Amino acid sequence: MTTILAHRPSAAAIRQAREMIADTAIRTPMVRLPVVGPAEIWLKLETLQPVGSFKIRGARNAKGALSRRDLEDGIYTASAGNMALGLAWCAQERDLRFTAIVPDHAPEVKTRAVERLGGRILRVPFHRWWQVLVEHHYEGMRGKFIHPVSDPAVIAGNASVGAEIAEDLPEVNHVLVPFGGGGLVCGIAAALRTTVSHARILACEIATATPLSASLEAKECRQVDYTPSFVDGIGSASLLPEMWELVRRSIHGVVVVTLEETAAAIRMLVERVRVVAEGAGAVSVAAALGGKVAGGTICCVVSGGNINPQRLAAILTSSEGGLG
Repeated sequence: MTTILAHRPSAAAIRQAREMIADTAIRTPMVRLPVVGPAEIWLKLETLQPVGSFKIRGARNAKGALSRRDLEDGIYTASAGNMALGLAWCAQERDLRFTAIVPDHAPEVKTRAVERLGGRILRVPFHRWWQVLVEHHYEGMRGKFIHPVSDPAVIAGNASVGAEIAEDLPEVNHVLVPFGGGGLVCGIAAALRTTVSHARILACEIATATPLSASLEAKECRQVDYTPSFVDGIGSASLLPEMWELVRRSIHGVVVVTLEETAAAIRMLVERVRVVAEGAGAVSVAAALGGKVAGGTICCVVSGGNINPQRLAAILTSSEGGLG
């Protein structure tokens, strides 16, 4: 039976995580987005992590929480790509066996990078991949399973993003966070609630996959239609059962953006600040640029930059935004 996560990581757990990951994850910069408007927009550039996304933080902390005996047969996860990359990096550093179970639509730019790091890729249909996330297990797989979202050590590692935001931008009014499974937004919320208590934490969903919006409206977990898109790092038909209560208590609201708004945000990031973001990483920027958040000081967590080069080229050059 899946354990319900009742508590956010404590301040002590977040401090310990920051110490644990210091040898692997970098402290990413905060960069001002040069746009004129009622809001001052800052970018937390997790695209600059060694594996191109924030996932290295939770991966390193989760791996560090395991004993030598736990690691004897290696580790594995279920991931659309970025958590797989984070764990592959950590596994290579310590000569561990690693396998990533990925959905059949996982982008080649991420799966090839996992293989370059010595990891094994196992592609399965999306529904089977989601089943692994729900069950925390894949029949016949050797090694210790590390959940990419609901592992408490992963969430504590993710919280280091929020701790850095609080230190670098203490006047922040709104923190916009891409929403996939909820591990990032819950970690950031935990860190901010102990420091910048006035900051509003907003989860950002893509319009082709909005289970959080539907669940908040219904006040219970709901399933929605899910359409795969170039925003491959976030989005599903439903929430992870163990995350629902923790997510609900961690955020102040949800902002939904379209594929077109996300593509426009990717273009602006390249043109204005020379930053490459993947679709999931750009939804927070799309939310800020779309006027869907009140003015003040906004921090957009740009969670990752692992986008297929062909997709990026299409978005930058196509009048339709490269959404096909």
